[in-house]
Amino acid sequence: MNFELVATCLFGLEKLLGEELTRLGFDRVATIDGRVVFRADEDGIARANVGLRFAERVYIRLGHFKAETFDRLFEGTKALPWEMWIGKKDAFPVKGHAIHSKLFSVPDCQKIVKKAIVERLKKQYGIAWFEESEIKYQVELFILKDEVSLMIDTTGAPLHKRGYRIESNEAPIRETLAAAIAAISRPLPHVLLWDPMCGSGTIAIEGAMIAKNIAPGKNRSFAAMDFPAIPKGAWQRAREEALSLELSNEFEAYASDIDPKTLAIAEANVKRAGLSSVVRCFEADARKIKALDRRGTIVTNPPYGERLGTVEEARALYREIGSAFNALSPWHVYVISSDKEFERFYGKRADRVRKLYNGMLPCNLYQYFGGKK
Repeated sequence: MNFELVATCLFGLEKLLGEELTRLGFDRVATIDGRVVFRADEDGIARANVGLRFAERVYIRLGHFKAETFDRLFEGTKALPWEMWIGKKDAFPVKGHAIHSKLFSVPDCQKIVKKAIVERLKKQYGIAWFEESEIKYQVELFILKDEVSLMIDTTGAPLHKRGYRIESNEAPIRETLAAAIAAISRPLPHVLLWDPMCGSGTIAIEGAMIAKNIAPGKNRSFAAMDFPAIPKGAWQRAREEALSLELSNEFEAYASDIDPKTLAIAEANVKRAGLSSVVRCFEADARKIKALDRRGTIVTNPPYGERLGTVEEARALYREIGSAFNALSPWHVYVISSDKEFERFYGKRADRVRKLYNGMLPCNLYQYFGGKK
């Protein structure tokens, strides 16, 4: 049976996520800010959770309808087939968001949705009280411009939690954003990917996973693994398929940092990711790195002066790494920053700039292509 699914993502990653869904063989339906709608069967729910590296969550969308009043919200919710998923003893908490809509009070909307689901299930199961003691089905309410989407979360802990990053440094970059930056840099065998301000090692790890085609969710669990409607074999098939598609190549990444304590965290994360033979961690000052006699790409996330240090300190660093990185030509360089004045302090206008979001913080990915003056 095919379902309508919604994969959510950080703002700015919609195009990457849509392309990823197409590569995985899914039928895309629509794209809006922060989410892509697509269709898949039960096996597809498992494949999406295991294989998507740019998504935050995968939802089953039970239905969508226009609602400008609480009555319409109640009736629209009640009309949906909740009994397809939720059993008489299962839990179904509701949370949600409302953006640019007449129904703007999220707590009130959540109560209405909960009440409507209860009324629907009362009639279906012939009971008046729900103990909600067994499987948890997290219901997600999303209202955008009065258009309501009601969904069930299949993911559980968000997909950026791959399982390898138990520890992190201050202000770590989210794994999904790191994967996006690495993907934009196009990691290739025989081209070194080097993050010289590696922090927790996330960019180097995600770049290696892309180059090796390692599924980001192959070693973690998901909420929908408990759903009786999804065969247990679907998850095993998804993991086996992912394993069969992994690549054996000569890709190599460097993760270096000036702080030995930070570097120890990166090394531990690399080890947990199973990439110790691919990602080399070592202590080095990014302001003093030298080009090697090989092709390479710098991909890094320096301090912004937002959560680490001050803006003045960050800008002083940009000047110094600008001198060091510009001397690496013909290497390519990719740097993400929230500072709109980054190019001025770095000392060179980027060949291309791409807007991304680090959480809710607007950033730019500054791209410098080797050999250009």
